[in-house]
Amino acid sequence: MTKHSANMLRRAGFWAALLATALMVSGCTRGMSDLRQWVAQQKARKGAPIQPLPVIKTFETFVYADQDMRDPFSPSTAELGNEGRATSGPRPDANRIKEPLEMFALDTLKMVGTVGTGTGLQVLIKDPTGVIHRVRAGDYMGQNYGRITTVTEDHVDLVEMVSNGNGGWMERPASIALGEK
Repeated sequence: MTKHSANMLRRAGFWAALLATALMVSGCTRGMSDLRQWVAQQKARKGAPIQPLPVIKTFETFVYADQDMRDPFSPSTAELGNEGRATSGPRPDANRIKEPLEMFALDTLKMVGTVGTGTGLQVLIKDPTGVIHRVRAGDYMGQNYGRITTVTEDHVDLVEMVSNGNGGWMERPASIALGEK
């Protein structure tokens, strides 16, 4: 093939590509009338009616001005002592020295086994750091002043002291089973 024939082929390819591009562009501009007609029809349609807003009920406010009536959201005078703190109900022993397992939340402690039998039964509790502790009935564990009440070969029962929200305390039962986290 000569240099002249190669140039002619390149020119023919260029003109063919230019012609194909022109045909594609002309095809894109031809079919817009049906689209414009459809958009005009959609704009002319009426929309569905909008539902009216619901009527808002107004409530009458009540002010606790009478001295004989107490605010239902504050503790009663029977629950409050001289300093405004709840005095009735159970309380944690604030003077007691905390035991090592009271540093950890109860759900992070795991019962891994038992040692002994009968009244000398001790439970092996693994803390989150991997240290295993021996505990028995009467010991404390958990961050909510949990006192162990029952020790068996497959679980430990305890009673936690949690705030009741009014400045007082209430007892809440909890347990840890063998192999449970």
